[in-house]
Amino acid sequence: MWIPSNNKYGVAIHNWHGDVRFGLSLDVGDSVDIVEECTHWYRGSCPRKSRAVGLFPKTYIHIKDLSKIDPVVAECTQVLREWSEIWKRLYVDREAYKFQTLRKVMFSILESRRELLSATMTQDQTLELQMMVVSKIDWGNRKLGLDLVPREGPLAVDPHGIGIVKLYNVHVSSADNAKASSSRGTLRRKTPRKILTHHLYFCMRDFGHRIGGDDAEVYFFLYDGSRMRPLSERFLVKISRDGFSNYIEKLHSNCAVFTDLGAADLNEDLHLVAVVMRVGKIIQSDSIKKIEKSGSHGTGPTYRRPFGVGVLSLADIAHFDSSLEQASPASEEREYNFKLYQSEEKDFHLLPELMIKKSSGKYSPIQTGNQSTQGIVVSLKLLHGGLGQARQEQPLLFQGSTITRKMGFPDVIMPGDVRNDLFLSLERGEFERGGKNTGKNILVTVVVLDVAGNVLTDCLWGASGMDAQPQYRSMILYHQNAPSWNEMLRLSVPIDKFATAHVRFEFRHCSTRDKTEPKLFAFSFARLMETGGATLGDGQHELYVYKCEDPAKLQASNYLRLQCRPRDAQAKMDCGGCFSRSSKEVFVLRSLLCSTKLTQNADLLSLLQWRAHPDTIQDSLTGVLRLNDEELVKFLQDVLDALFAMFSNEEGNSTQHSGLVFHVLVSIFSLLQSNKFQHFRPVMNEYIENHFAAALVYKGLITSVEHMAVFMTKAEHPDPFQKCFGSLEYIFKLLIQSRRLFARATGGQYEDSFRRDLHSLFTALNGMLAVPSYDVIIPTQEALLNSTGVVLEQLKDTLPAPELGMLARNMLDAIPRGAPIRLIQAKLHAVKDLVSGELFHEDDSRTVVLSVACKHLRMHLSRRDELRLCAEILSEILSQLFDLQREQREKVTNTLQHDLDSLCKNILGILIRTISIIMEGSNAVLPQLVSCLLGLLQLLDETHYKRYWDELSPNHKDPRDLKEFLSKSLLVYEELLTQDWHVFPNDWLVMKLAANDVLRMSLEEFAKPLVYRFLGAQAFDSQLWWSYFSLAVSFLTQPSLQLEQYREPKRLKILHSHGDMRVLMGFQILSMWSQLGEQKLHFIPSMVGPFLEVTLVPEPALRKATLSVFYDMMQCEQQAARGSFRLVESELIDKLDLLISENKGDDEYRELFSTILLEKVQVENPNWKDAGIAFIGSVTRLLERLLDYRSVMQGEENRDKRMTCTVNLLNFYKNEINRKEMYLRYIYKLHNLHLQAENYTEAGFTLKLYASMLSWDRETQSFAPFDNSGQPEWQRKERLYHEILKYFDKGKCWEKGIPLCKELAQLYETRRFDYNKLSEILIQEAKFFQNILTQLRPEPEYFRVGFYGMGLPLFVRNKQFVYRGLEYERIGAFTQRLQTEFPSAQILGNNSPPDGAILNAPDQYIQISNVRPMGDAQALKTAMVPVPEKIARFYEVNDVTRFIYDRPMYKGPIDKDNEFKSLWIERTILDIASPLPGILRWFEVKQKSVQELTPVEYACEIISNAGKELSELIVQYRRDPKRNINPFSMRLQGTIDANVMGGISKYQEAFFSDQFLKSPQGAGQQANVQRLKALILEQIQILEQALELHGQLAPSGVQPLHNRLLERFSQLKQSLSGMGRLKRQHSDSIVNTPLPPLPTEQRTAQAAASSSSSSQNANPNANYVYELDEIYTRPGDTVRPVDPLNSYQTLSKESLTIPLDESVAAPPVPNRPRSQNFVVNGGGGAMMDSPEVPPKRQPAVNSPNAPPLPPRGITPDKRASNPMIFNDFGGGDGVGRRHSSQQQQHGQKYAVVDISFDDPEADQQPHSLPPNFQDGGGGHLNVCFVPNDFRDSGISTTSSRELNNMNLNNLSEDSSSISAASTVHHREHCRISSNGSLDMHATVPSMNITQRESSTSSFDVEDMPVPPPPIPPKSLGVSSNGVLASEEALVLALAHSSNPNTQAYTQLNHSQNQNHSINNHHYHHQTLGQQLQQNGDDEGDGYSSLQHQPINGVAVAPALASAPLPSAVEAAVTSTGTGTNTSTITAPPASALTSSLASSHQHDGGTF
Repeated sequence: MWIPSNNKYGVAIHNWHGDVRFGLSLDVGDSVDIVEECTHWYRGSCPRKSRAVGLFPKTYIHIKDLSKIDPVVAECTQVLREWSEIWKRLYVDREAYKFQTLRKVMFSILESRRELLSATMTQDQTLELQMMVVSKIDWGNRKLGLDLVPREGPLAVDPHGIGIVKLYNVHVSSADNAKASSSRGTLRRKTPRKILTHHLYFCMRDFGHRIGGDDAEVYFFLYDGSRMRPLSERFLVKISRDGFSNYIEKLHSNCAVFTDLGAADLNEDLHLVAVVMRVGKIIQSDSIKKIEKSGSHGTGPTYRRPFGVGVLSLADIAHFDSSLEQASPASEEREYNFKLYQSEEKDFHLLPELMIKKSSGKYSPIQTGNQSTQGIVVSLKLLHGGLGQARQEQPLLFQGSTITRKMGFPDVIMPGDVRNDLFLSLERGEFERGGKNTGKNILVTVVVLDVAGNVLTDCLWGASGMDAQPQYRSMILYHQNAPSWNEMLRLSVPIDKFATAHVRFEFRHCSTRDKTEPKLFAFSFARLMETGGATLGDGQHELYVYKCEDPAKLQASNYLRLQCRPRDAQAKMDCGGCFSRSSKEVFVLRSLLCSTKLTQNADLLSLLQWRAHPDTIQDSLTGVLRLNDEELVKFLQDVLDALFAMFSNEEGNSTQHSGLVFHVLVSIFSLLQSNKFQHFRPVMNEYIENHFAAALVYKGLITSVEHMAVFMTKAEHPDPFQKCFGSLEYIFKLLIQSRRLFARATGGQYEDSFRRDLHSLFTALNGMLAVPSYDVIIPTQEALLNSTGVVLEQLKDTLPAPELGMLARNMLDAIPRGAPIRLIQAKLHAVKDLVSGELFHEDDSRTVVLSVACKHLRMHLSRRDELRLCAEILSEILSQLFDLQREQREKVTNTLQHDLDSLCKNILGILIRTISIIMEGSNAVLPQLVSCLLGLLQLLDETHYKRYWDELSPNHKDPRDLKEFLSKSLLVYEELLTQDWHVFPNDWLVMKLAANDVLRMSLEEFAKPLVYRFLGAQAFDSQLWWSYFSLAVSFLTQPSLQLEQYREPKRLKILHSHGDMRVLMGFQILSMWSQLGEQKLHFIPSMVGPFLEVTLVPEPALRKATLSVFYDMMQCEQQAARGSFRLVESELIDKLDLLISENKGDDEYRELFSTILLEKVQVENPNWKDAGIAFIGSVTRLLERLLDYRSVMQGEENRDKRMTCTVNLLNFYKNEINRKEMYLRYIYKLHNLHLQAENYTEAGFTLKLYASMLSWDRETQSFAPFDNSGQPEWQRKERLYHEILKYFDKGKCWEKGIPLCKELAQLYETRRFDYNKLSEILIQEAKFFQNILTQLRPEPEYFRVGFYGMGLPLFVRNKQFVYRGLEYERIGAFTQRLQTEFPSAQILGNNSPPDGAILNAPDQYIQISNVRPMGDAQALKTAMVPVPEKIARFYEVNDVTRFIYDRPMYKGPIDKDNEFKSLWIERTILDIASPLPGILRWFEVKQKSVQELTPVEYACEIISNAGKELSELIVQYRRDPKRNINPFSMRLQGTIDANVMGGISKYQEAFFSDQFLKSPQGAGQQANVQRLKALILEQIQILEQALELHGQLAPSGVQPLHNRLLERFSQLKQSLSGMGRLKRQHSDSIVNTPLPPLPTEQRTAQAAASSSSSSQNANPNANYVYELDEIYTRPGDTVRPVDPLNSYQTLSKESLTIPLDESVAAPPVPNRPRSQNFVVNGGGGAMMDSPEVPPKRQPAVNSPNAPPLPPRGITPDKRASNPMIFNDFGGGDGVGRRHSSQQQQHGQKYAVVDISFDDPEADQQPHSLPPNFQDGGGGHLNVCFVPNDFRDSGISTTSSRELNNMNLNNLSEDSSSISAASTVHHREHCRISSNGSLDMHATVPSMNITQRESSTSSFDVEDMPVPPPPIPPKSLGVSSNGVLASEEALVLALAHSSNPNTQAYTQLNHSQNQNHSINNHHYHHQTLGQQLQQNGDDEGDGYSSLQHQPINGVAVAPALASAPLPSAVEAAVTSTGTGTNTSTITAPPASALTSSLASSHQHDGGTF
């Protein structure tokens, strides 16, 4: 059984693979949060694996005790995990700088975490490291935009453990600290007070000088460069002659700490001075000589001699912000080096000053002996705080370091500091020469002695760092009688000996020659204390110099009677003595006393001794007022005792000195208020409590203060008054202590009198405050108010709480309402002091203080002035009350409850009103006020709210106040929530969550008055309830509570600390909704939107709970008088559209919505069940469409998806729910999308949807979406029409614009009579008509696209669409575009219907293929004349809803010799939802049907279409005889002069036998067989007319070709002489077997279905060839069925074009004899008509048409002398060329007639093929022919190698050479009668099919340059042997072009942009057998790989020589199931073949 665990946390100690059900795999070291546990298993999550919860064994987990984990370490772990994800993202986003910076910080935190875990540091070190780590964390969080961590010190605070007000303050301080933090971890953390004391740690690291074999002493001291005086005593470092590193006198002897530096000392002028003295002989050379002689240093005396001085500026260290705890670089120990300089000895004492002033002319650097040294190297570090604090923080630095004192007191004097130092500076002396020529070498010896002449030991130091010495010997300046030493000494003489001690200075001359001690010649002395007890004064003293050469005479008793200096009061003037002095000699000494026990001030001494000199009291008191502060503080206790003794007499009455004493007391008290002496306040308090004994002074103090208050306004100098009232704290402490002592002594006498005196005093103080303020007295009044809090605190034990409250209230009320702002602020500060003082902690006094505070808070909140102070006061009150409430958690006292009630009653309402007003602007204090409001709400419980409701509405009588409060509160709360707590910074998530917690609990209480007081029928207030619901929804939907947006660790942390507050609030909403009962109707439909927002929150529990509200709403509206739920439905749909667009909701919500509501309806089974189910289904569909739309809103690649989703939505809004405004909105969205994609035609159709909704007759105002300017409806429709016309014009869809022009013209002509606009619109209409006939319009391709798989969006999933391609877009480019739109989709490689595995797979699959449009132009149905081609073209590929593609199949046994017997065609017809073009470029396939064509019907289609196209050419050339004859010639040559007889023989063999008619396949086909026979014979008739016309039009240059055509035609007629016989003798001899046909592409023509045919709607056309008189069928190009009754005739310009088909690999050439009817006509013999040939007919020539352009490839040229030019245009087409003799097979001729190859060029190798096409490979055509055997047979002699080596010079995306050929529709087949009239009653229905070329081939066409097709020469050259070399060969090749398609049959395609050009062609390099194999593998789906090879401008048709006939046929008729263009091959008569070849086109694309 699973047991919940109590937040267990563990670490994996082994790898766990999770190989059990629900197992969670773990790696060693993974941390896990354990949720549940059982006997052997844990269940939990791993933070490394987001949102994964699973099982893992207990034995693999080590449980860690969270209580023992350092919280900073835990935070480091969490932060590193969170940052690592961001760090990786920075790498992916290539944010190099951020990536590297974050990496450094993360490694630093990791290292610090390791140190913290090691637990090897001291507590102080740990704290410092923790502070550094959290500083880095705060810096990183701020830089990365993460949440602020509120912390106190290094630890994050628990938001549940402190009040929300305090939490706000912590956030403020943490935000400041985070801004001041750095990535290095240096804390610029602000502290509430300034650091006034600093210390400088010093260590000399190296001394780079060698001083000539002598020792050295280096004296370091701090120097003030601005005042040019030392700041500290000297610190000595001794240097051995062997070097610094070899001399260690004691450990750390080179380290010191310069202490007590103040803020004023740390300035730019602070320097470190190093004075180096040599210790040796006076002359250094003597020392060197001694060493050289003796090898030792000798035994003579040594002296200190000047060597050099170094100065180091400490400006960078001194630049320190004292308000900050740490700073860089001063906080870090740093090394410095500086050089030594020297000067003349007389200037040596000035050298530091000269160096600082940079007087470089007076000193020079001393060179070091070693170039690598840098002089003196020292390290420095600045320390902060008191000396004791610095010792604690840096104990290692102080260990062994010498304390070097400052020459003076620090800025902060601590009470415990004891110091008694006298600093003496030996400045200079002036001595007589004494008869010598040179000056003396004077040595000063300093000795401290007592009055008896005894030397005082341990009291003299020459520098710190050396031991105390009995005497000090100065340095010697060589030969100087006026030496300046400038050496400092420190004397520390004990206090008891100080009064009698003196200092003696002995002057000796040191000889450079004598080895004896120096000789004494004079002395001076100085007394340390004056007679009055004052010490030697600070400053310079000139001492007398007395001559004395005998040391024995220096007895103290001898010279102490003398004057040591002028005006020496202690000298006995009459004493002559034995010492003489010269007035010219003087010794100058400077002294400075730093003592806490001694004073130099005589006034202070006289004050302390006032009883001995009562007459001088007045002077002493006056002098004390002028005293230095330090002197007073040093003797504070003694001074106060003396002053109180003088203040009153023994009876307690005042004395004559009382007033002056009071002033002195006040000055002392004010002195203690300064920062310098702040630490003496405890000393003062200690004095008052334990040492103060003046029990009678309270009367005088009260009187004095009252007197000051009364006479304040009369004072001339306000300073004493300010000091007095600023010092009331100590005055009242003394006063109360005095009274307490008196009461203790007297048993409480005169208590009432004392209270009266106090009240009298406060009355005077109140009067003082009530005085009108002016500049002079305002500071005094401020001082009084600032002291009020502490004064009242002192009285808490003296006066009862009510009296205290009264005193406080009276004092604060005394301030006038219009007082100056400074006084108001002082008053509020006084209130703040009261609520933060001790009075607020006691129940009795707190109530009084709280009432006073509330009164003034209300006043200022209502006036909205001083809001910051009000907020601070409120914060203090709330913090104190929160702490009290937590202390009394078990039992809260009644007093606290009463105080909370009082606070709520007085503050809550006014606070909410104030916030609501200032929220409108930007007030800086607003966040703090909001935190106060939340803090107040946090303190209130149910009882407080209940009493407050009763207060606002007593006895439920008048609810107006309660209603106003609730309304205002809810409004404020909602304003805060709707902006996501904008009052707080974005990264204050902890604060926002705590605020939400408080607000949620408050809303639960706010709900109660709504239910109990505003729900009844009489009292119901819908607005109040609406506000509550709206607020609750805002709370639930606020961004900060949307946990899904957070990372997993953060989300879990929030859930652990606060839970999901959305769920709790959701249930609160449900509870409130259920309480409404009958009142629910008031909120329908207004609450639909808010509740919808609630249900859209992505929390499953919340959704399941709240979705049922909609059922409740539907039920309520249904049961009410409304009788339906239309309002709910309408509102729900409106809001859904809006909210889904705001990125709310998901598929899970859609499913839940449908499931829960349907289940509810099914269970409840209401009477409106059916309507409800329909409504739920409708909304679910809308959700599906909206979610689809939202998923594709962004990204250019999703534009087409957006269009689809937009159309789905606008159709939904129009058809399902009829919402006009939503419908229009999406119309404009779709319109804008089309404009972005430049789909102008579709944009026009889209706007037409809107225009169709408007009327010309209405004048009402109409408003469009996104356009607030209204227009009359007819004007808006007019404006829309003009916009639509503009789009149709841009999209070249003029036919659709003409009806709009007509409609506008009618409006202007018959209704508005605006002829100006009428003329304009008529001009535009005319322009449209003209554009139709003259402008070039590319025709689009159409593609079927199937989307399969569950991974696709719902709106395309498992659906098929027909796409309209872009201009010039072929299937390759289209596929690439679709792959960009669906990058994850796989393109299916075949077109077979997908199976269930694909449909249900989670992936995406797309199937793409070409389809052919089946146009049905209603506009042309009424045509009385042939419709011009340009007009008809449009309707063939536009306004199309039906598309087809074909697939071949076999039924019955397959005859290997003639497969046409069993070849059927399966035709698939697709119907789409709307015509194309329309509002989209694609529409879904709504219906799919399949038809089958019999073999005979298919053959009829092919032959019929071929005849019609040739008839069109005849009509065109009769109408325009001057047009270029070349297309006509080539079409005729391709039809007549071609080897097609074998094809017809196959037809004859297959269908014209009795055996076929009697077979099951021939049942019912008699009529079709007769029709096929008639069509073949009719073809001969059409050819006859064509040849006759060609002979008339052919110029002389073409006449040889014409004669040849006549010859060939004669042979053709002879071959058909047996057409009358249906039965043909079949010869088994292969000699008699007709030759196989060539596969060709067929130009399509529309055919009408025969009424007698079972497949009259589907007769595919075919490519065909003749073979004598027998006919066989071959699958090929399919044709479009056409209604015979509604067809129309077109004059197709492309009828003039020449088809350039591609070839298919052919089967082997059969070795068969000629047919028995084969006739050879020698040279143009007479044409022979067979009996079956019908009468000749002449085509009509009266059909108008635009003059056709000549084809670009066949334009005649007068330059006929170069036959090779046109040959080159053919490129490698094999036309006019002959195959090499190496390619031979069977030695058989493959031709209709015996024609020998006489052309000398025949055997040449192709010259224009690129090298990579020079050898044939597998899968390519391998056709072998006998050389010189195929001339003029229509069979190309191009070899397999040539076919493999095609170049692509003329390949283009377009149909290249064919002229703008489009599908030709025939109203009916035009029979041409003999009289030249047009017979409109055809009996032979025909079909037409569009064929497009393809830009796709087996190689990547796009990789090769695609130039436009070249324009060939304008004339045809004749070869030397009389044969037309170029044109003849070209025509022969064109006659046998073959299908290049991978399916081996291609749709007949027409060029879109050229009228009379030769089509580019491809070659299919694959044998038909291989194609058949592949098609067989694909189960007849027609799929094949894309393998096409074009030749320059034409296609070569090789013989079908490499595969058996059935294989070839099947390969040639492979299905178009993949949507590629198809062509079929049949064998109609030669004339039909000619027409077919003329219309055949290049194949477009392959299948995918």
